[in-house]
Amino acid sequence: MKKNLLTVAAIAAVAVSGVCQPTQLKYEELAKTPQMGWNSWNTFGVNINEQLIKDVADAFVTLGLKDAGYEYIVLDDGWMDMQRDAQGNIAPHPERFPNGIKAVADYVHSKGLKFGLYSCAGWKTCAGYPGGQGHEYQDALKYAEWGVDYLKYDWCHTAPIRDMADKETYARESYTVMAHALREAKRAVLFSMCEWGSNNPWKWGAAVGHSWRTTGDIYSTFDGVRGYSFGVLQILDMHDQNMLRRAAGPGSWNDMDMLEVGNEGLTLHENQSHFALWAILNSPLMLGNDVRSMTEETRAILTNKDIIALNQDTLGIQAFRYKTLSDSVEVWAKPLADDGWALLFLNRSKAPRTFTFDWSAEQRIVDDFFHKEIAFSKEKTYKIKDLYAGKEIGATKKPLTAKLAQHQSLVVRLQSTKKK
Repeated sequence: MKKNLLTVAAIAAVAVSGVCQPTQLKYEELAKTPQMGWNSWNTFGVNINEQLIKDVADAFVTLGLKDAGYEYIVLDDGWMDMQRDAQGNIAPHPERFPNGIKAVADYVHSKGLKFGLYSCAGWKTCAGYPGGQGHEYQDALKYAEWGVDYLKYDWCHTAPIRDMADKETYARESYTVMAHALREAKRAVLFSMCEWGSNNPWKWGAAVGHSWRTTGDIYSTFDGVRGYSFGVLQILDMHDQNMLRRAAGPGSWNDMDMLEVGNEGLTLHENQSHFALWAILNSPLMLGNDVRSMTEETRAILTNKDIIALNQDTLGIQAFRYKTLSDSVEVWAKPLADDGWALLFLNRSKAPRTFTFDWSAEQRIVDDFFHKEIAFSKEKTYKIKDLYAGKEIGATKKPLTAKLAQHQSLVVRLQSTKKK
C-alpha cells in the first residue's frame, strides 16, 4: 500500500512544482553545524497553544538564548486538528491555534527566530493526529505557505513493517518522499528525521535529511530505562558511537534526541554532563525544558558559549570515546577547527572518583578515521581551559588530576602555547 502512495506522491510533484517562490538558502545549505533550538514535547506533550509559543519566543530573546545561538522554535505533536479539511489539507487545532499556524510563525520570525512543526511518516502521529503518509507534497506546500523552517518527522503508524523483508529500504523511501516534497515546495526547511535508529538511518540519512535520530526517546534521568524511553547513559551506549560518527558531518548529524537539561530528575552535575555530551558528540541542541521559568543555574548551562562552541565547531567532527580510566572515568576526545582539541572526562559512577591523566604518558591522541592527532611532549604543550569553570587550570606539562562527583564531568579545551 505504501509503495503505491509513494508513486502517487511522486507523480504529484510535477503538478505542484514551482508554486512557491524559493528562499535565499537551499535545502542542501542548511545545518552546516548541528541545529539549535527548542521543542515543546519533553515538557508540554500535546498541551501546546499559540500563547505558549509566543512566550517561548519572547524568552529566547530576553533570557539570552537567541544570542547564544538557539534559533528554531518547534511545535511537536498535537498542534494539528484531529481531522484534515475537506480538501485533505492538514489544519491547526482550532482551539489551541485559533489564528492559524502562519500567525504563530510570523510572530516567531518577528523575533529573528525560525519556526518548526512536527509530523509523522505514518498515517497518524504518535499521539493519534493526522500523519503525513500519502499527503507529503500537499503538506509540504502548506508548510511553505505558513513559513515553516524546520520539520521533525516521526515514525509511528507507518505500516506493518514486521512483515516486510527490507525494512531499511522502506524507511529510506518513506523519508525520501518527504525530503523531495520539501524541496519541491521551494522553501528551505531543515529536515529532522525521527526514525529512532531502528532502520540504520546513519547508513542513508545524509543523502535524505539533515539529522536522524539514533535512539529511542529520552526521558529525564541520567541512568535508567522506562518502557521505550532511556536515560542519558543508555542513549550514550545505545549504538557504537565510533561507528556512528563516521556518517556525520556538516549538513547531516546524528541526533541523540532532545535535551532534558532543566527538567526534574537531573542534578546540577548530571545536567552539565548531559549538555556537554550532546555538545561534544555533535547532537542537535534542542532544548526540552520550560525556558520561561528556568533557573539561573539551568540558563547558565544552556548558554555556556564555550560548551556550545564545541558543538558548533566548523570542522564538524564528532567526538570519540578515547579510553576508560580506572574507576569508571571515560575520556571522550574531539578535534577542533583551530587544531585544538576538546576532552570530556565523565564519571559514570554513582560515587565520587578521582582520576589522573598523564599527558606525557599518553604521548598522543589519534583520530584514525578523520586522520587527526594531537601529540604531547616538552616541546609541544597546551594550555588547559576548564569550560564550565571558565578558566585555565594549567598546561599539559603536568598530569591533570581532578575529583569528580557522581555523574560529574570535566570538559577542557586544549590550545597550543606556541605563538602563531
